[in-house]
Amino acid sequence: MDTPAEATNNKASLNHLRLIKPLITPYKKHIMLALLLLFLGAAANLAIPVAFKQMIDLGFAAENQDTLSYYFLLVFVVSSLMILFTSLRYFWVSWIGQKVVTDLRKQVYGKVMTQSQEFFEKTKTGEILSRINTDTTLVETVVGSTFSIALRSAVTFFGATFMMVFTAPKLAMYIAFIIPLVVLPIVITGRKIQKLSKAEQDRIADSSALATETINAMHTVQAYAQEQAENNKFIAAINNAFTAAVASIRMTTIMSMLVGFVIFGGIVFVLWLGAKDVITGDITAGTLSQFVMYAIMAATSVGALSTVWSELKKAAGALERIIELMNTESTIQDGAAAIPIKSPVLGNISLQNLNFAYPSRNNLNVLTDISFSVEPGQTVALVGPSGSGKSTLFQLLMRFYEPQTGTIKLDGTDINTLQLNDLRSQFSLVAQDVTIFSTTARENIAYGRPAASDEEIKAAARLAHADEFIEQLEHSYDTYLGERGVRLSGGQAQRLSIARAVLTNPPVLLLDEATSALDANSEKLVQEALNTIMQGRTTLVIAHRLATIRKADQIIVLDQGQIVAMGKHEELIHNNSLYAELAKLQFTDKD
Repeated sequence: MDTPAEATNNKASLNHLRLIKPLITPYKKHIMLALLLLFLGAAANLAIPVAFKQMIDLGFAAENQDTLSYYFLLVFVVSSLMILFTSLRYFWVSWIGQKVVTDLRKQVYGKVMTQSQEFFEKTKTGEILSRINTDTTLVETVVGSTFSIALRSAVTFFGATFMMVFTAPKLAMYIAFIIPLVVLPIVITGRKIQKLSKAEQDRIADSSALATETINAMHTVQAYAQEQAENNKFIAAINNAFTAAVASIRMTTIMSMLVGFVIFGGIVFVLWLGAKDVITGDITAGTLSQFVMYAIMAATSVGALSTVWSELKKAAGALERIIELMNTESTIQDGAAAIPIKSPVLGNISLQNLNFAYPSRNNLNVLTDISFSVEPGQTVALVGPSGSGKSTLFQLLMRFYEPQTGTIKLDGTDINTLQLNDLRSQFSLVAQDVTIFSTTARENIAYGRPAASDEEIKAAARLAHADEFIEQLEHSYDTYLGERGVRLSGGQAQRLSIARAVLTNPPVLLLDEATSALDANSEKLVQEALNTIMQGRTTLVIAHRLATIRKADQIIVLDQGQIVAMGKHEELIHNNSLYAELAKLQFTDKD
Protein backbone atom coordinates (compact mmCIF):
# COMPACT_ATOMS: atom_id res chain seq x y z
CA MET A 1 0.00 0.00 0.00
CA ASP A 2 1.26 3.50 -0.83
CA THR A 3 2.23 5.89 1.91
CA PRO A 4 0.21 9.16 1.97
CA ALA A 5 3.17 10.92 0.30
CA GLU A 6 3.37 8.33 -2.47
CA ALA A 7 -0.39 8.48 -3.01
CA THR A 8 -0.20 12.27 -3.31
CA ASN A 9 2.70 12.05 -5.77
CA ASN A 10 0.83 9.46 -7.83
CA LYS A 11 -2.25 11.67 -8.02
CA ALA A 12 -0.14 14.73 -8.84
CA SER A 13 1.64 12.85 -11.60
CA LEU A 14 -1.60 11.84 -13.28
CA ASN A 15 -2.77 15.44 -12.91
CA HIS A 16 0.11 16.36 -15.22
CA LEU A 17 -2.07 14.99 -18.02
CA ARG A 18 -4.19 18.12 -17.58
CA LEU A 19 -1.53 19.94 -19.61
CA ILE A 20 -3.00 18.20 -22.65
CA LYS A 21 -6.44 19.82 -22.22
CA PRO A 22 -5.53 23.34 -23.46
CA LEU A 23 -3.63 21.73 -26.33
CA ILE A 24 -6.65 19.79 -27.64
CA THR A 25 -9.23 22.55 -27.00
CA PRO A 26 -8.65 24.30 -30.38
CA TYR A 27 -9.56 21.06 -32.17
CA LYS A 28 -13.01 20.44 -30.63
CA LYS A 29 -14.69 19.91 -34.03
CA HIS A 30 -12.12 17.32 -35.07
CA ILE A 31 -12.45 15.57 -31.71
CA MET A 32 -16.28 15.47 -32.02
CA LEU A 33 -15.96 13.96 -35.50
CA ALA A 34 -13.49 11.35 -34.21
CA LEU A 35 -15.87 10.52 -31.32
CA LEU A 36 -18.81 10.15 -33.71
CA LEU A 37 -16.78 7.76 -35.87
CA LEU A 38 -15.70 5.94 -32.72
CA PHE A 39 -19.30 5.30 -31.59
CA LEU A 40 -20.41 4.30 -35.10
CA GLY A 41 -17.52 1.86 -35.39
CA ALA A 42 -18.21 0.41 -31.94
CA ALA A 43 -21.94 0.03 -32.74
CA ALA A 44 -21.13 -1.83 -35.97
CA ASN A 45 -18.70 -4.05 -34.09
CA LEU A 46 -21.28 -4.89 -31.42
CA ALA A 47 -23.90 -5.77 -34.04
CA ILE A 48 -21.82 -8.57 -35.58
CA PRO A 49 -22.36 -11.20 -32.79
CA VAL A 50 -26.16 -10.76 -33.07
CA ALA A 51 -26.04 -11.81 -36.71
CA PHE A 52 -23.80 -14.79 -35.86
CA LYS A 53 -26.27 -15.92 -33.16
CA GLN A 54 -29.08 -16.01 -35.72
CA MET A 55 -26.97 -18.00 -38.18
CA ILE A 56 -25.96 -20.58 -35.58
CA ASP A 57 -29.48 -20.99 -34.23
CA LEU A 58 -30.90 -21.36 -37.76
CA GLY A 59 -28.42 -24.09 -38.50
CA PHE A 60 -26.87 -24.76 -41.87
CA ALA A 61 -29.81 -26.63 -43.35
CA ALA A 62 -30.84 -26.31 -47.05
CA GLU A 63 -34.25 -24.84 -46.20
CA ASN A 64 -32.57 -21.89 -44.42
CA GLN A 65 -30.26 -21.06 -47.32
CA ASP A 66 -31.88 -17.73 -48.27
CA THR A 67 -32.07 -16.53 -44.68
CA LEU A 68 -28.44 -17.56 -44.06
CA SER A 69 -27.36 -15.65 -47.15
CA TYR A 70 -29.15 -12.57 -45.81
CA TYR A 71 -27.32 -12.81 -42.48
CA PHE A 72 -23.93 -13.39 -44.18
CA LEU A 73 -24.56 -10.31 -46.33
CA LEU A 74 -25.56 -8.39 -43.21
CA VAL A 75 -22.31 -9.44 -41.47
CA PHE A 76 -20.32 -8.29 -44.53
CA VAL A 77 -22.06 -4.88 -44.67
CA VAL A 78 -21.72 -4.28 -40.93
CA SER A 79 -18.04 -5.39 -40.98
CA SER A 80 -17.36 -3.06 -43.92
CA LEU A 81 -18.95 -0.14 -42.07
CA MET A 82 -16.90 -0.97 -38.97
CA ILE A 83 -13.68 -0.96 -41.05
CA LEU A 84 -14.65 2.34 -42.73
CA PHE A 85 -15.49 4.09 -39.45
CA THR A 86 -12.38 2.69 -37.73
CA SER A 87 -10.09 3.82 -40.55
CA LEU A 88 -11.56 7.34 -40.64
CA ARG A 89 -11.33 7.55 -36.86
CA TYR A 90 -7.68 6.50 -37.01
CA PHE A 91 -6.93 9.26 -39.53
CA TRP A 92 -8.54 12.05 -37.52
CA VAL A 93 -7.18 10.91 -34.17
CA SER A 94 -3.66 10.65 -35.65
CA TRP A 95 -4.10 14.12 -37.19
CA ILE A 96 -5.11 15.55 -33.81
CA GLY A 97 -2.13 13.84 -32.18
CA GLN A 98 0.29 15.35 -34.68
CA LYS A 99 -1.22 18.82 -34.30
CA VAL A 100 -1.04 18.62 -30.50
CA VAL A 101 2.58 17.49 -30.42
CA THR A 102 3.46 20.21 -32.95
CA ASP A 103 1.84 22.85 -30.75
CA LEU A 104 3.51 21.42 -27.64
CA ARG A 105 6.95 21.44 -29.26
CA LYS A 106 6.41 25.07 -30.27
CA GLN A 107 5.51 25.95 -26.68
CA VAL A 108 8.46 24.07 -25.19
CA TYR A 109 10.93 25.54 -27.68
CA GLY A 110 9.44 29.00 -27.18
CA LYS A 111 9.93 28.59 -23.43
CA VAL A 112 13.55 27.57 -23.97
CA MET A 113 14.11 30.70 -26.08
CA THR A 114 13.06 32.91 -23.15
CA GLN A 115 15.46 31.35 -20.65
CA SER A 116 18.44 33.22 -19.24
CA GLN A 117 22.09 32.23 -19.60
CA GLU A 118 21.88 30.81 -16.07
CA PHE A 119 19.46 28.15 -17.34
CA PHE A 120 21.82 27.06 -20.13
CA GLU A 121 24.72 27.12 -17.69
CA LYS A 122 22.94 24.52 -15.55
CA THR A 123 21.08 22.45 -18.18
CA LYS A 124 22.70 20.22 -20.79
CA THR A 125 21.74 20.80 -24.41
CA GLY A 126 20.97 17.10 -24.92
CA GLU A 127 18.54 17.13 -22.00
CA ILE A 128 16.64 20.07 -23.51
CA LEU A 129 16.50 18.32 -26.89
CA SER A 130 15.26 15.14 -25.22
CA ARG A 131 12.32 17.03 -23.74
CA ILE A 132 11.52 18.72 -27.05
CA ASN A 133 11.71 15.50 -29.07
CA THR A 134 11.43 12.31 -26.99
CA ASP A 135 9.09 13.48 -24.23
CA THR A 136 6.73 15.28 -26.60
CA THR A 137 6.60 12.16 -28.79
CA LEU A 138 5.23 10.22 -25.81
CA VAL A 139 2.54 12.87 -25.43
CA GLU A 140 1.73 12.53 -29.15
CA THR A 141 1.33 8.79 -28.62
CA VAL A 142 -1.17 9.44 -25.84
CA VAL A 143 -3.22 11.96 -27.81
CA GLY A 144 -2.84 10.28 -31.19
CA SER A 145 -3.57 6.69 -30.20
CA THR A 146 -3.76 5.99 -26.47
CA PHE A 147 -6.81 8.18 -25.80
CA SER A 148 -8.43 6.78 -28.91
CA ILE A 149 -7.76 3.21 -27.81
CA ALA A 150 -8.97 4.05 -24.31
CA LEU A 151 -12.26 5.49 -25.57
CA ARG A 152 -12.80 2.73 -28.10
CA SER A 153 -12.01 0.07 -25.50
CA ALA A 154 -14.23 1.73 -22.90
CA VAL A 155 -17.16 2.03 -25.32
CA THR A 156 -16.68 -1.54 -26.50
CA PHE A 157 -16.33 -2.83 -22.94
CA PHE A 158 -19.51 -1.17 -21.68
CA GLY A 159 -21.38 -2.07 -24.87
CA ALA A 160 -20.24 -5.69 -24.71
CA THR A 161 -21.02 -5.85 -20.97
CA PHE A 162 -24.56 -4.57 -21.59
CA MET A 163 -25.05 -7.10 -24.39
CA MET A 164 -23.70 -9.93 -22.20
CA VAL A 165 -26.23 -9.06 -19.51
CA PHE A 166 -28.97 -8.85 -22.16
CA THR A 167 -27.88 -12.14 -23.78
CA ALA A 168 -27.23 -14.33 -20.72
CA PRO A 169 -27.68 -12.60 -17.30
CA LYS A 170 -26.49 -15.57 -15.25
CA LEU A 171 -23.23 -15.96 -17.19
CA ALA A 172 -22.71 -12.17 -17.05
CA MET A 173 -22.96 -12.32 -13.25
CA TYR A 174 -20.10 -14.84 -13.16
CA ILE A 175 -18.00 -12.52 -15.35
CA ALA A 176 -18.69 -9.64 -12.93
CA PHE A 177 -16.84 -11.49 -10.15
CA ILE A 178 -13.71 -11.60 -12.29
CA ILE A 179 -13.49 -7.81 -12.92
CA PRO A 180 -11.93 -6.85 -9.51
CA LEU A 181 -9.24 -9.50 -10.11
CA VAL A 182 -8.37 -7.72 -13.39
CA VAL A 183 -8.25 -4.21 -11.93
CA LEU A 184 -5.96 -5.11 -9.03
CA PRO A 185 -2.76 -5.89 -11.01
CA ILE A 186 -3.38 -2.83 -13.22
CA VAL A 187 -3.42 -0.50 -10.19
CA ILE A 188 -0.46 -2.12 -8.43
CA THR A 189 1.89 -2.27 -11.42
CA GLY A 190 0.75 1.04 -12.97
CA ARG A 191 2.36 3.10 -10.22
CA LYS A 192 5.68 1.33 -10.63
CA ILE A 193 5.53 1.71 -14.41
CA GLN A 194 5.24 5.50 -14.07
CA LYS A 195 8.35 5.73 -11.89
CA LEU A 196 10.31 3.42 -14.17
CA SER A 197 9.21 5.36 -17.25
CA LYS A 198 10.45 8.65 -15.81
CA ALA A 199 13.77 7.00 -14.98
CA GLU A 200 13.91 5.67 -18.56
CA GLN A 201 13.37 9.17 -20.03
CA ASP A 202 16.05 10.59 -17.72
CA ARG A 203 18.59 8.02 -18.91
CA ILE A 204 17.68 8.72 -22.56
CA ALA A 205 18.21 12.44 -21.88
CA ASP A 206 21.62 11.66 -20.35
CA SER A 207 22.74 9.75 -23.42
CA SER A 208 21.38 12.47 -25.71
CA ALA A 209 23.24 15.15 -23.74
CA LEU A 210 26.48 13.18 -23.93
CA ALA A 211 26.13 12.61 -27.69
CA THR A 212 25.34 16.29 -28.34
CA GLU A 213 28.32 17.47 -26.31
CA THR A 214 30.72 15.05 -28.01
CA ILE A 215 29.54 15.80 -31.55
CA ASN A 216 29.80 19.55 -30.94
CA ALA A 217 33.38 19.02 -29.72
CA MET A 218 34.40 16.46 -32.35
CA HIS A 219 37.39 18.51 -33.47
CA THR A 220 38.84 18.39 -29.94
CA VAL A 221 37.89 14.73 -29.46
CA GLN A 222 39.75 13.70 -32.60
CA ALA A 223 42.67 16.06 -31.92
CA TYR A 224 43.29 14.23 -28.62
CA ALA A 225 42.51 10.79 -30.12
CA GLN A 226 39.68 10.22 -27.62
CA GLU A 227 37.16 8.71 -30.05
CA GLN A 228 37.19 5.31 -28.34
CA ALA A 229 36.96 6.81 -24.85
CA GLU A 230 33.96 8.95 -25.85
CA ASN A 231 32.39 5.97 -27.60
CA ASN A 232 32.78 3.93 -24.40
CA LYS A 233 31.08 6.71 -22.41
CA PHE A 234 28.17 6.74 -24.85
CA ILE A 235 27.91 2.94 -24.78
CA ALA A 236 27.71 3.07 -20.97
CA ALA A 237 25.05 5.81 -21.11
CA ILE A 238 22.96 4.03 -23.74
CA ASN A 239 23.26 0.76 -21.79
CA ASN A 240 21.89 2.55 -18.73
CA ALA A 241 18.99 3.79 -20.89
CA PHE A 242 18.45 0.21 -22.13
CA THR A 243 18.45 -1.15 -18.57
CA ALA A 244 15.89 1.46 -17.50
CA ALA A 245 13.74 0.72 -20.57
CA VAL A 246 13.86 -3.03 -19.90
CA ALA A 247 12.80 -2.45 -16.29
CA SER A 248 9.77 -0.49 -17.54
CA ILE A 249 9.00 -3.12 -20.21
CA ARG A 250 9.33 -5.92 -17.64
CA MET A 251 6.77 -4.31 -15.35
CA THR A 252 4.41 -3.71 -18.28
CA THR A 253 4.82 -7.36 -19.34
CA ILE A 254 4.06 -8.58 -15.82
CA MET A 255 0.90 -6.48 -15.77
CA SER A 256 -0.23 -7.73 -19.20
CA MET A 257 0.50 -11.33 -18.22
CA LEU A 258 -1.46 -11.12 -14.97
CA VAL A 259 -4.41 -9.42 -16.65
CA GLY A 260 -4.35 -11.94 -19.52
CA PHE A 261 -4.33 -14.96 -17.19
CA VAL A 262 -7.22 -13.62 -15.15
CA ILE A 263 -9.33 -12.58 -18.15
CA PHE A 264 -9.00 -15.65 -20.33
CA GLY A 265 -9.01 -18.04 -17.39
CA GLY A 266 -12.29 -16.47 -16.36
CA ILE A 267 -13.72 -16.70 -19.88
CA VAL A 268 -12.84 -20.41 -20.16
CA PHE A 269 -14.50 -21.02 -16.78
CA VAL A 270 -17.67 -19.16 -17.80
CA LEU A 271 -17.68 -21.00 -21.16
CA TRP A 272 -17.61 -24.30 -19.29
CA LEU A 273 -20.64 -23.19 -17.28
CA GLY A 274 -22.36 -21.96 -20.46
CA ALA A 275 -21.76 -25.25 -22.25
CA LYS A 276 -23.52 -27.08 -19.42
CA ASP A 277 -26.52 -24.71 -19.86
CA VAL A 278 -26.63 -25.50 -23.60
CA ILE A 279 -26.67 -29.20 -22.82
CA THR A 280 -29.53 -28.77 -20.37
CA GLY A 281 -31.42 -26.58 -22.85
CA ASP A 282 -31.38 -23.42 -20.70
CA ILE A 283 -29.80 -21.44 -23.57
CA THR A 284 -29.23 -22.06 -27.28
CA ALA A 285 -25.88 -22.65 -28.92
CA GLY A 286 -26.29 -19.35 -30.80
CA THR A 287 -26.88 -17.50 -27.54
CA LEU A 288 -23.72 -19.00 -26.02
CA SER A 289 -21.75 -18.09 -29.16
CA GLN A 290 -23.08 -14.55 -29.02
CA PHE A 291 -22.19 -14.31 -25.33
CA VAL A 292 -18.68 -15.70 -25.98
CA MET A 293 -18.06 -13.13 -28.73
CA TYR A 294 -19.13 -10.30 -26.42
CA ALA A 295 -17.02 -11.75 -23.61
CA ILE A 296 -13.97 -11.83 -25.91
CA MET A 297 -14.70 -8.23 -26.96
CA ALA A 298 -14.91 -7.18 -23.31
CA ALA A 299 -11.76 -9.12 -22.40
CA THR A 300 -9.82 -7.65 -25.30
CA SER A 301 -11.01 -4.18 -24.29
CA VAL A 302 -9.84 -4.70 -20.70
CA GLY A 303 -6.47 -5.91 -22.02
CA ALA A 304 -6.21 -2.82 -24.19
CA LEU A 305 -7.17 -0.62 -21.23
CA SER A 306 -4.37 -2.15 -19.15
CA THR A 307 -1.93 -1.21 -21.91
CA VAL A 308 -3.48 2.25 -22.05
CA TRP A 309 -2.97 2.60 -18.31
CA SER A 310 0.69 1.78 -18.81
CA GLU A 311 1.01 4.34 -21.61
CA LEU A 312 -0.76 6.99 -19.55
CA LYS A 313 1.68 6.41 -16.72
CA LYS A 314 4.58 6.79 -19.13
CA ALA A 315 3.07 9.96 -20.57
CA ALA A 316 2.58 11.33 -17.05
CA GLY A 317 6.29 10.79 -16.44
CA ALA A 318 7.18 12.56 -19.69
CA LEU A 319 4.79 15.42 -18.95
CA GLU A 320 6.35 15.78 -15.52
CA ARG A 321 9.67 16.54 -17.22
CA ILE A 322 8.03 18.92 -19.70
CA ILE A 323 6.16 20.72 -16.90
CA GLU A 324 9.45 21.15 -15.01
CA LEU A 325 10.76 23.01 -18.05
CA MET A 326 7.55 24.96 -18.70
CA ASN A 327 7.47 26.07 -15.05
CA THR A 328 11.07 27.27 -15.14
CA GLU A 329 10.95 31.04 -15.19
CA SER A 330 13.87 32.97 -16.59
CA THR A 331 15.87 34.86 -13.99
CA ILE A 332 16.26 37.64 -16.59
CA GLN A 333 13.00 39.11 -17.87
CA ASP A 334 11.28 42.37 -18.57
CA GLY A 335 10.07 44.07 -15.43
CA ALA A 336 6.38 44.89 -15.01
CA ALA A 337 7.12 48.53 -15.87
CA ALA A 338 9.76 47.89 -18.56
CA ILE A 339 9.83 50.66 -21.15
CA PRO A 340 10.86 50.63 -24.81
CA ILE A 341 13.73 52.81 -26.02
CA LYS A 342 12.12 55.67 -27.94
CA SER A 343 14.90 58.15 -28.69
CA PRO A 344 18.14 57.24 -30.50
CA VAL A 345 20.75 55.90 -28.08
CA LEU A 346 23.90 58.01 -27.82
CA GLY A 347 25.99 55.30 -26.18
CA ASN A 348 26.70 56.72 -22.74
CA ILE A 349 27.49 53.82 -20.39
CA SER A 350 27.83 54.05 -16.62
CA LEU A 351 28.62 51.26 -14.16
CA GLN A 352 28.37 51.94 -10.43
CA ASN A 353 29.57 49.68 -7.57
CA LEU A 354 29.07 46.48 -9.55
CA ASN A 355 29.50 43.14 -7.75
CA PHE A 356 28.83 39.87 -9.56
CA ALA A 357 29.21 36.10 -9.09
CA TYR A 358 27.93 33.46 -11.53
CA PRO A 359 24.83 31.60 -10.21
CA SER A 360 26.59 28.24 -10.45
CA ARG A 361 29.36 29.47 -8.16
CA ASN A 362 27.78 32.32 -6.23
CA ASN A 363 30.34 32.20 -3.44
CA LEU A 364 33.08 33.36 -5.82
CA ASN A 365 32.96 36.98 -6.93
CA VAL A 366 33.99 37.45 -10.56
CA LEU A 367 33.65 41.24 -10.36
CA THR A 368 34.05 43.37 -7.26
CA ASP A 369 33.09 47.04 -6.83
CA ILE A 370 33.37 47.95 -10.53
CA SER A 371 32.69 51.62 -11.38
CA PHE A 372 33.49 53.49 -14.58
CA SER A 373 31.82 55.58 -17.28
CA VAL A 374 32.10 55.70 -21.06
CA GLU A 375 31.21 58.84 -22.96
CA PRO A 376 29.32 58.57 -26.27
CA GLY A 377 31.71 57.82 -29.14
CA GLN A 378 34.61 56.85 -26.90
CA THR A 379 36.71 53.73 -27.35
CA VAL A 380 37.52 52.00 -24.07
CA ALA A 381 39.95 49.09 -23.90
CA LEU A 382 39.59 46.44 -21.21
CA VAL A 383 42.84 44.67 -20.43
CA GLY A 384 43.95 42.21 -17.81
CA PRO A 385 45.00 38.62 -17.24
CA SER A 386 42.74 35.76 -18.28
CA GLY A 387 39.86 35.37 -15.82
CA SER A 388 39.93 38.96 -14.64
CA GLY A 389 36.27 39.51 -15.64
CA LYS A 390 36.55 41.33 -18.99
CA SER A 391 34.09 39.18 -20.95
CA THR A 392 31.77 39.03 -17.93
CA LEU A 393 31.35 42.81 -18.15
CA PHE A 394 30.01 42.40 -21.70
CA GLN A 395 27.49 39.80 -20.49
CA LEU A 396 26.26 42.14 -17.77
CA LEU A 397 25.93 45.06 -20.21
CA MET A 398 23.58 42.97 -22.37
CA ARG A 399 21.72 41.61 -19.31
CA PHE A 400 22.61 37.98 -19.91
CA TYR A 401 23.16 38.02 -16.16
CA GLU A 402 22.33 40.52 -13.42
CA PRO A 403 24.80 41.80 -10.83
CA GLN A 404 24.17 40.99 -7.19
CA THR A 405 24.63 44.67 -6.37
CA GLY A 406 25.26 47.86 -8.32
CA THR A 407 23.70 49.48 -11.38
CA ILE A 408 24.36 49.73 -15.10
CA LYS A 409 22.95 52.69 -17.00
CA LEU A 410 22.61 53.35 -20.71
CA ASP A 411 22.19 57.05 -21.50
CA GLY A 412 21.35 57.61 -17.85
CA THR A 413 18.59 54.93 -17.74
CA ASP A 414 18.96 51.82 -15.58
CA ILE A 415 19.07 48.90 -18.04
CA ASN A 416 16.79 46.88 -15.71
CA THR A 417 13.95 49.25 -16.60
CA LEU A 418 14.38 48.78 -20.38
CA GLN A 419 12.74 46.09 -22.50
CA LEU A 420 15.26 43.30 -23.07
CA ASN A 421 14.93 43.18 -26.86
CA ASP A 422 15.31 46.94 -27.09
CA LEU A 423 18.33 46.94 -24.81
CA ARG A 424 20.18 44.15 -26.62
CA SER A 425 19.50 45.65 -30.04
CA GLN A 426 21.65 48.65 -29.00
CA PHE A 427 24.72 46.41 -28.88
CA SER A 428 26.60 44.33 -31.41
CA LEU A 429 28.92 41.73 -29.99
CA VAL A 430 31.83 40.37 -31.98
CA ALA A 431 33.05 37.52 -29.81
CA GLN A 432 36.26 35.55 -29.75
CA ASP A 433 34.26 32.34 -30.25
CA VAL A 434 32.38 33.00 -33.47
CA THR A 435 28.87 31.62 -33.99
CA ILE A 436 28.06 30.67 -37.58
CA PHE A 437 24.61 29.20 -38.24
CA SER A 438 24.01 26.25 -40.56
CA THR A 439 22.56 28.37 -43.34
CA THR A 440 23.82 30.62 -46.15
CA ALA A 441 26.42 33.37 -45.95
CA ARG A 442 23.70 35.89 -46.78
CA GLU A 443 21.44 34.79 -43.90
CA ASN A 444 24.37 34.67 -41.48
CA ILE A 445 25.29 38.29 -42.21
CA ALA A 446 21.64 39.39 -42.02
CA TYR A 447 20.98 37.51 -38.78
CA GLY A 448 20.54 40.69 -36.74
CA ARG A 449 18.57 42.43 -39.53
CA PRO A 450 16.66 39.79 -41.53
CA ALA A 451 14.94 42.47 -43.64
CA ALA A 452 18.22 43.99 -44.86
CA SER A 453 18.55 44.41 -48.63
CA ASP A 454 21.11 42.52 -50.73
CA GLU A 455 23.06 45.72 -51.26
CA GLU A 456 23.24 46.42 -47.52
CA ILE A 457 24.41 42.86 -46.88
CA LYS A 458 27.11 43.10 -49.53
CA ALA A 459 28.20 46.54 -48.30
CA ALA A 460 28.64 45.14 -44.78
CA ALA A 461 30.62 42.20 -46.17
CA ARG A 462 32.88 44.55 -48.14
CA LEU A 463 33.51 46.68 -45.07
CA ALA A 464 34.52 43.57 -43.10
CA HIS A 465 36.59 42.29 -46.06
CA ALA A 466 34.37 39.19 -46.11
CA ASP A 467 33.20 39.68 -49.71
CA GLU A 468 36.63 38.56 -50.95
CA PHE A 469 36.12 34.93 -49.89
CA ILE A 470 32.29 34.91 -50.18
CA GLU A 471 32.44 35.72 -53.89
CA GLN A 472 34.73 32.73 -54.38
CA LEU A 473 32.31 30.29 -52.76
CA GLU A 474 30.32 27.91 -54.96
CA HIS A 475 27.08 29.89 -54.82
CA SER A 476 28.52 33.16 -53.54
CA TYR A 477 26.24 34.65 -50.85
CA ASP A 478 23.77 31.75 -51.19
CA THR A 479 26.37 29.11 -50.30
CA TYR A 480 25.44 26.84 -47.42
CA LEU A 481 28.21 27.15 -44.82
CA GLY A 482 27.67 23.86 -42.97
CA GLU A 483 26.88 23.27 -39.32
CA ARG A 484 28.72 25.83 -37.13
CA GLY A 485 30.41 27.13 -40.29
CA VAL A 486 32.69 24.10 -40.73
CA ARG A 487 33.37 25.12 -44.34
CA LEU A 488 35.02 28.38 -43.25
CA SER A 489 38.45 29.03 -41.77
CA GLY A 490 38.67 30.77 -38.41
CA GLY A 491 39.57 34.09 -40.03
CA GLN A 492 36.74 33.84 -42.56
CA ALA A 493 34.19 33.06 -39.83
CA GLN A 494 35.43 36.04 -37.82
CA ARG A 495 35.11 38.41 -40.77
CA LEU A 496 31.59 37.11 -41.40
CA SER A 497 30.64 37.82 -37.77
CA ILE A 498 32.08 41.34 -38.09
CA ALA A 499 29.97 41.89 -41.22
CA ARG A 500 26.93 40.80 -39.16
CA ALA A 501 27.81 43.43 -36.52
CA VAL A 502 28.38 46.10 -39.18
CA LEU A 503 24.95 45.48 -40.71
CA THR A 504 23.07 46.05 -37.44
CA ASN A 505 24.74 49.50 -37.13
CA PRO A 506 24.57 49.57 -33.31
CA PRO A 507 25.18 52.57 -31.05
CA VAL A 508 27.52 50.42 -28.93
CA LEU A 509 30.08 47.99 -30.31
CA LEU A 510 31.49 45.21 -28.10
CA LEU A 511 34.66 43.59 -29.42
CA ASP A 512 35.81 40.55 -27.45
CA GLU A 513 39.27 39.91 -28.88
CA ALA A 514 37.62 40.20 -32.27
CA THR A 515 40.81 39.72 -34.30
CA SER A 516 42.25 36.88 -32.25
CA ALA A 517 41.43 34.19 -34.83
CA LEU A 518 42.92 36.03 -37.80
CA ASP A 519 46.26 35.66 -39.49
CA ALA A 520 48.44 38.75 -39.89
CA ASN A 521 47.05 39.68 -43.31
CA SER A 522 43.38 39.15 -42.35
CA GLU A 523 43.89 40.98 -39.06
CA LYS A 524 45.23 44.04 -40.87
CA LEU A 525 42.21 44.07 -43.21
CA VAL A 526 39.67 43.57 -40.44
CA GLN A 527 41.35 46.10 -38.18
CA GLU A 528 40.96 48.68 -40.93
CA ALA A 529 37.26 47.79 -41.14
CA LEU A 530 36.88 47.99 -37.36
CA ASN A 531 38.62 51.35 -37.26
CA THR A 532 36.07 52.62 -39.78
CA ILE A 533 32.97 51.40 -37.93
CA MET A 534 34.34 52.45 -34.54
CA GLN A 535 34.39 56.10 -35.61
CA GLY A 536 31.76 58.10 -33.70
CA ARG A 537 30.48 54.94 -32.00
CA THR A 538 30.86 53.89 -28.38
CA THR A 539 33.19 50.91 -28.40
CA LEU A 540 34.34 48.62 -25.63
CA VAL A 541 37.13 46.36 -26.75
CA ILE A 542 38.93 43.47 -25.10
CA ALA A 543 42.24 43.38 -26.94
CA HIS A 544 45.78 42.10 -26.85
CA ARG A 545 46.75 44.31 -29.74
CA LEU A 546 48.95 47.23 -28.80
CA ALA A 547 47.85 49.42 -31.70
CA THR A 548 44.20 49.16 -30.59
CA ILE A 549 45.07 49.86 -26.98
CA ARG A 550 47.16 52.92 -27.88
CA LYS A 551 44.25 54.43 -29.83
CA ALA A 552 41.78 53.90 -26.97
CA ASP A 553 40.41 56.99 -25.22
CA GLN A 554 40.61 55.10 -21.95
CA ILE A 555 42.21 51.89 -20.77
CA ILE A 556 40.75 49.98 -17.83
CA VAL A 557 43.07 47.44 -16.21
CA LEU A 558 41.32 44.54 -14.46
CA ASP A 559 42.87 41.98 -12.13
CA GLN A 560 40.94 39.29 -10.23
CA GLY A 561 37.66 41.07 -10.91
CA GLN A 562 38.75 44.49 -9.71
CA ILE A 563 39.80 47.68 -11.47
CA VAL A 564 43.43 48.26 -10.53
CA ALA A 565 44.18 51.14 -12.91
CA MET A 566 42.59 53.47 -15.46
CA GLY A 567 44.19 55.86 -17.90
CA LYS A 568 46.09 56.16 -21.18
CA HIS A 569 48.75 53.79 -22.44
CA GLU A 570 51.76 56.01 -21.81
CA GLU A 571 50.86 56.86 -18.21
CA LEU A 572 49.85 53.30 -17.34
CA ILE A 573 53.04 51.77 -18.66
CA HIS A 574 54.99 53.93 -16.24
CA ASN A 575 52.59 53.95 -13.29
CA ASN A 576 51.15 50.43 -13.17
CA SER A 577 53.35 47.36 -12.88
CA LEU A 578 50.63 44.91 -13.97
CA TYR A 579 49.92 46.87 -17.13
CA ALA A 580 53.62 47.17 -17.86
CA GLU A 581 54.01 43.42 -17.45
CA LEU A 582 50.99 42.73 -19.72
CA ALA A 583 52.39 45.13 -22.31
CA LYS A 584 55.68 43.27 -22.23
CA LEU A 585 54.32 39.72 -22.32
CA GLN A 586 50.86 39.78 -23.96
CA PHE A 587 50.31 42.87 -26.08
CA THR A 588 51.50 42.65 -29.67
CA ASP A 589 51.78 45.10 -32.49
CA LYS A 590 51.57 43.67 -35.98
CA ASP A 591 51.36 46.98 -37.84
